[in-house]
Amino acid sequence: MLPPILHRIKKAGHKVFKSGPYDLNLFGIRSPDRKANTFNDFMGCAYQNEHMSWRVEYWEATCDPGTYWLEEYNEDRVSGTAILIPGQYRSVYKIDKHGGKYYALCQRAGSVSVWRDNNRNNVLDWKGDEHEGMYGINLHHASYTGTSTQVNKWSAGCQVIASISDFNRMMELAHLQLKHHPTWTKFTYTLLTAKEAGL
Repeated sequence: MLPPILHRIKKAGHKVFKSGPYDLNLFGIRSPDRKANTFNDFMGCAYQNEHMSWRVEYWEATCDPGTYWLEEYNEDRVSGTAILIPGQYRSVYKIDKHGGKYYALCQRAGSVSVWRDNNRNNVLDWKGDEHEGMYGINLHHASYTGTSTQVNKWSAGCQVIASISDFNRMMELAHLQLKHHPTWTKFTYTLLTAKEAGL
């Protein structure tokens, strides 16, 4: 029986992956709170283990940029800071170095869609023109130690896990997918609103 979160993903019109052990369903759930800079969202993963039993894990995260990027004028971002639009991004992510520093799930294999928030305040604008492209919207961690409580510079649009141990668990699952299915080198990420997730 599918876990409730996967029923929600299906109801939103997206694909659910269940072709074997560690066929990962990576997802994010965005809080309805439009005030930026807290880790008030969730990321997670639903998968079947070696015994084909379903498991679901949730991790505190942000699916939005931090106030550092939202409020600061940046000549490289005159159109505004990227905010990932809810949807399913099929086979977009690969294991690669985030910012050349450490391995994460990076946008290397396809486009994503974003809004651009350009009014330089701490209120997230989930609307406007849609832009599609290669924006480096990666799935990575905040601090290298412990659990972060403020987003600040950690996200300029990326999906960021607050706890380093939770991030390490996500990467462990990614490597388990590769171990069981060596040719499955790409990962799908599905971002839901809280309403779509039934919260």
